[in-house]
Amino acid sequence: MILITFGTRPEFIKVKPLIDILEENNVKYKTLFTGQHIDLLKASDVDYKITISVTNMNRLDAIVGAVSGNQDLWSILNSPLTKDKITHVLVQGDTTSALAIALSAFHNKVKVIHLESGLRTYNNQNPYPEEVNRRLISQIANIHLCPTMENKFNLVNEKILGEKYVIGNTSIDNLVEYKDKCEYTNKILITLHRRENHKEMNLWFKEVNDLAKEYNEYDFILPLHPNPNVQKYRDLLTNIKVIEPLSHNELLDILVKTRLVISDSGGLQEECSYFNKKILVCRKVTERSEVVGKSSFLVKKPKDLNKIFKEHIDNYIVDYKCPYGDGNSANKILKIFNEIE
Repeated sequence: MILITFGTRPEFIKVKPLIDILEENNVKYKTLFTGQHIDLLKASDVDYKITISVTNMNRLDAIVGAVSGNQDLWSILNSPLTKDKITHVLVQGDTTSALAIALSAFHNKVKVIHLESGLRTYNNQNPYPEEVNRRLISQIANIHLCPTMENKFNLVNEKILGEKYVIGNTSIDNLVEYKDKCEYTNKILITLHRRENHKEMNLWFKEVNDLAKEYNEYDFILPLHPNPNVQKYRDLLTNIKVIEPLSHNELLDILVKTRLVISDSGGLQEECSYFNKKILVCRKVTERSEVVGKSSFLVKKPKDLNKIFKEHIDNYIVDYKCPYGDGNSANKILKIFNEIE
């Protein structure tokens, strides 16, 4: 039986299509919630839940310790009941909790499936700690579910062991019903939250606010992330429509109407590619290299944002096939699961 694990909103968004198709096909599985975004429990019933207690020590160390030292997780991985026997653990992406669960599975001789495998920047500090997390998971995993052929090539070039499949990205499965709703309006969507931008968040906010002042014919919308390192600069956004964090569906309702997106999000790079939207990526480097220069355009420093925005605001239409699949990734994974069980 496969144990599907998640704890953050982005993880849940990407495992949900898989959970849905397993339910539709009466495939037995279990779910484990690691509890970072507790509101997810309202949207999903889970079989197991573990608590990550973060102490005054380094937060990342605390997460690894809380997961790997959890008695409940050990019991789940070593159930003596045949009907509950976990043969594979699926982890998604690159969070520290995903790494810790993969490591615990490895220590207990349970095979690891890595969903969204093979993404790379080859820069350990960008993104930090995600780049190292996903590379370590690759060393542990037995089955690699890669979004693109480029991701698979990364694993092959690194001589990573295990079975490697190109299945697209499950995030696209969530978008199919929205495709026909796409149009270009005067909305500009902004999301900024990544850890590597926290030290310069005031500069990023100043730049987007200056853009909103200069281009006041557009409706700049920013769902403000709850992280204190983001919230403390709220007062800088005098010309931006600042709103509370949105559900994924609410965000998609805005995204399909946007003319342009400004963001440091990884998931939005995939979604913008599928919806033929341009996204200005506020990062030094991205692991979604397939779409750089096509739908994604790097803005490496806050001071570069104004210039790059001007280059694309009147040249905003994307005519390029999304490399992350057609919304059929969960079906492909189901076939793989049927073969391994």
